[in-house]
Amino acid sequence: MSAPDQQHAARPSGAERAIVFWVPDWPIHAHLRERAETDAAGSTAERSEVASAIALIANRQVVACSPAARAEGVRVGLREREAQSRCPAISVHPHDPEVDERRFRPVLAALERLIPGVEPRRPGLCAMRARGPARYYGGEEPAAAALLRLAVDLDLPDARIGIADGLFAAEQAARASSMDPGVLAPSPDVRIVPPGGSAAFLGPLPVSRAAGAEFASVLHGLGIRTMGALAALPEDAVRQRFGPDGVAAHRRAVAAGPRHGAEVRPRAPVRELSVSLDLEPPVDTTDQLAFACTTLTERFIAGIAEERLVCTALRIELTDDIGVRHEREWVHPHRFTAADALARVRWQASSVTGDAERGGAGIAQVRITPTHTDRAARHEPGLWSTEPDERVHHHLSRAQSRLGHTGVGTMELTGGRLLADRQRFAPWGTSRDRSRDPRASAAGPWPGAVPGPQPSLVFPEPIPAELVDDSGHPIGIDDDDMLTGRPSRLRVAGTVFPDPVGDWSFPWAVRERWWRGAPARFRLQLMLAGGDAWLLYHEGDGWFAEGRYD
Repeated sequence: MSAPDQQHAARPSGAERAIVFWVPDWPIHAHLRERAETDAAGSTAERSEVASAIALIANRQVVACSPAARAEGVRVGLREREAQSRCPAISVHPHDPEVDERRFRPVLAALERLIPGVEPRRPGLCAMRARGPARYYGGEEPAAAALLRLAVDLDLPDARIGIADGLFAAEQAARASSMDPGVLAPSPDVRIVPPGGSAAFLGPLPVSRAAGAEFASVLHGLGIRTMGALAALPEDAVRQRFGPDGVAAHRRAVAAGPRHGAEVRPRAPVRELSVSLDLEPPVDTTDQLAFACTTLTERFIAGIAEERLVCTALRIELTDDIGVRHEREWVHPHRFTAADALARVRWQASSVTGDAERGGAGIAQVRITPTHTDRAARHEPGLWSTEPDERVHHHLSRAQSRLGHTGVGTMELTGGRLLADRQRFAPWGTSRDRSRDPRASAAGPWPGAVPGPQPSLVFPEPIPAELVDDSGHPIGIDDDDMLTGRPSRLRVAGTVFPDPVGDWSFPWAVRERWWRGAPARFRLQLMLAGGDAWLLYHEGDGWFAEGRYD
């Protein structure tokens, strides 16, 4: 230890003892749990997939990876292509932060049942005060052992526990190795920094752990590379030179407690808004299931209303008696009522029971979970009544209840390059989760899409067309992606237009999924002398009409 670190190690710490519960690579666990089935082999399959090379991607960068991927050189922050080049066998998937939070909620609830007063820091990491658990279990080490036993019950065998003076020091202890100085390791997954030893433990660690990347680079330029060197500076000097950010990093380095109040701030107890119903014997018909779930949906909406909330999106899970789960998320344009939730149960059950290969005797469990809630005050009628909109929704919902889920809907604009790919029928009361499906965004970018105004008439299926020059020879695309001649006449579905071709655009290429052998398309905007305009594309040896401009 350097002289500044030794000098700082003697300073007393005013921070209270804290316990940190950390699950390494939690986004990987959450992703695999989202994919896993509820059968008995689900947890075994998850552990086997964690042992394989897997990475989660956001904005073309790795945001989380499994230990097997790190063993091959994959690191957080790498570009997706670089990660694949380092580990060709890696399995990449899009990262969904909502899944991380939702899958961590049951873990938090289980921890709160064991030790009240848990502060969620981020998905996979939470903290609690050490004083109460240490008194109850007879010491900090027995309290950590109780948390690890719970982690095993939750199928999280790689969970880590860190205990130290101060929340920041406890988190660093959870990440520390058993060989790091100043750390006691009573078990492989527990790290305890003795009281008064947090400053000495933090001293040799890099200063980048206490400061942001930009501030850490400034400190490196000044020769301050460890937390001990930063802690040796007077706080007033740090405040004058670096401002609030520097003071915050300095207080982390010295393991100082907060100036006001407690450092660990437990969340308020969260009421469980999900409801479930076990059916014995299993129900095989839609009508019987809807009748059995009438009280369930009323209890679900009443529980949300008691919290002064409304539900705008919910998830329905139907589980067979053979353990197969059928899950779907439903979105409401305004807010769900008990009748609306019951209708969604009926629609989802009708698609399940119609599957001849499903097997099993029927639905054994129904679970309804709110995935998005809003304050009820925001959904109260305004000063000017919204009665016309309510009537429209009422009549469409009644028609949908008679015709089925897909009987009533609207068209919405979605992503794609060809015109037929950009329109989607959305059943009334549902919408696509654009955060999970990047192809749902109509904003793009979509290289090769039609610029400017879109054709007013889009054909459901492209119509064969023929484009010829003055001599009647067919016009194609040459090796330079240009037209092989000057267009003169257009024929669509066997109809020859009397007006000659007046003007046309340069053809532009639309190359997608070329790695799968998909042929290249070349789009062309063309206008006849009479003012009629068409959008064509060339594929293979022929032309096709996508749409027509009025």
